[in-house]
Amino acid sequence: MLLLDIEAELSIWERGRTAWSEGQFPVAELAYHVALWLQRPHAGHEDFELDSMQAETGMIRIANSGQGWRIGSVATPDFWTTPVSWDVLVSEIKHFHHSVREGVAAMGIDPAFMLRL
Repeated sequence: MLLLDIEAELSIWERGRTAWSEGQFPVAELAYHVALWLQRPHAGHEDFELDSMQAETGMIRIANSGQGWRIGSVATPDFWTTPVSWDVLVSEIKHFHHSVREGVAAMGIDPAFMLRL
């Protein structure tokens, strides 16, 4: 089973509205890469950009704006979410990661191949 084989709808919401959505996005791959990013020694001090075999580089970007962390995409280059603190960002990433693990398990696939957060 490849991480690329596990797809689902992924949306970025801002103030109750969908800012960006992709119907068949490699969510397991994204969950894996953001987990790696959070476990790096410089976590919280460097930006994240998804580098995927299936999605355009930068399809998901997380950047420190100086006022907080923002999420954006090369698909909508003029849009960034409202800045949030590092703690809020990490909490939301953990929630996303947990949801993906649950979804993988619900498909009958052992989520042990995914990093734990």
